[in-house]
Amino acid sequence: MVRGMLRKLANQSLSVAGKWQQQQLRRLNIHEYQGAELMGKYGINVPKGVAVASLEEVKKSIQEVFPNQSEVVVKSQVLAGGRGLGTFKNGFQGGVHIVKADQAEEIASKMLGQILVTKQTGAQGKVVSKVYLCEKMSLVNEMYFSIILDRATAGPLIIACRKGGTSIEDLAEKFPDMIIKVPIDVFKGISDEDAAKVVDGLAPKVADRNDSIEQVKKLYQLFCESDCTMLEINPLAETSDNKLVAADAKLNFDDNAAYRQKEIFSLRDSSQEDPREVAAAKADLNYIGLDGEIGCMVNGAGLAMATMDIIKLHGGTPANFLDVGGNATENQVVEAFKILTADEKVKAILVNIFGGIMKCDVIASGIVNAAKQVQLKVPVVVRLEGTNVEQGKRILKESGMTLITAEDLDDAAEKAVKALA
Repeated sequence: MVRGMLRKLANQSLSVAGKWQQQQLRRLNIHEYQGAELMGKYGINVPKGVAVASLEEVKKSIQEVFPNQSEVVVKSQVLAGGRGLGTFKNGFQGGVHIVKADQAEEIASKMLGQILVTKQTGAQGKVVSKVYLCEKMSLVNEMYFSIILDRATAGPLIIACRKGGTSIEDLAEKFPDMIIKVPIDVFKGISDEDAAKVVDGLAPKVADRNDSIEQVKKLYQLFCESDCTMLEINPLAETSDNKLVAADAKLNFDDNAAYRQKEIFSLRDSSQEDPREVAAAKADLNYIGLDGEIGCMVNGAGLAMATMDIIKLHGGTPANFLDVGGNATENQVVEAFKILTADEKVKAILVNIFGGIMKCDVIASGIVNAAKQVQLKVPVVVRLEGTNVEQGKRILKESGMTLITAEDLDDAAEKAVKALA
């Protein structure tokens, strides 16, 4: 949900500061079925379900996992929100369906291997490689629950609302008085009093209060022990048999903790991510793809954003945010060029380097080596300034490459836009 909103804002604004910050954090996002399995390990109530990748598995699961169920829920598994209102490119409507058990195979056949387009996937959509078959539960009440990291309190913050089933933004607008926020002392952990405040704010109608308090504490335990950056359950539901159940959940994890969360990070589904961003992450480059025509390679986040702004000022549109950082190697520069040239939307490339820690001769050597490995079919505008700038310019000149040189950032952006013509 959050990622989709930020992507839309980034494409529409001159500055992509928030988008860059999100890419820097590279928060791992996992599928719904994976989140349910993880929560189940912590004793959190979740619907019975199984993820399947083929029609044969659908048929087998209906017989073995749901033998006495007259209805099941079939959920397409993509890393994007808005699945229920999404549309498949084959024309099938909706990525979530409640169906008769004997119809599950037919519905799954219209989802598996197909591309689902939602409000968060963009027009390209995402391929559905698995569907999640879940028991249809009798829900008597739906609430909202999440745990996030809060700057103001410098620790975890639990946000809850006695109404749920729709986005927290809509809930905040319609029912601001029903939303409660309970900050948790990161050093002391969640207390019974903290958990009770949350449960009292949720005001469950049928679920046992003490059991609900324990569920909240288990959710907090999962959040901390798994290095989550966000845990959102919507809805957190009450069932007709008086249980509190995490009916649908979204979990994000901090990539900085990948070294100690190997099992969780093995769940990463790179097929659901932008392949350009996956390649950039492997090369340790800070990259985020946009929809413009001018590919950018810059050192330093601030300079990268300024470059994008000036491109827009001159009437162009940036195709990406790419910060090679201050310690990039020649190989990283080569990988950066491979990513830029692989993007069919890119009609020109702007290299803007202000050498401080980053040396201009390293960038220049990388550009030359990249040209030997990839076919440069688009004009390349280069502006170099700073450490070893003369060596860098000499390397480029002696390479025999056809480059457009620029003296300053404004000149570079103007020439990049003109090069599109």
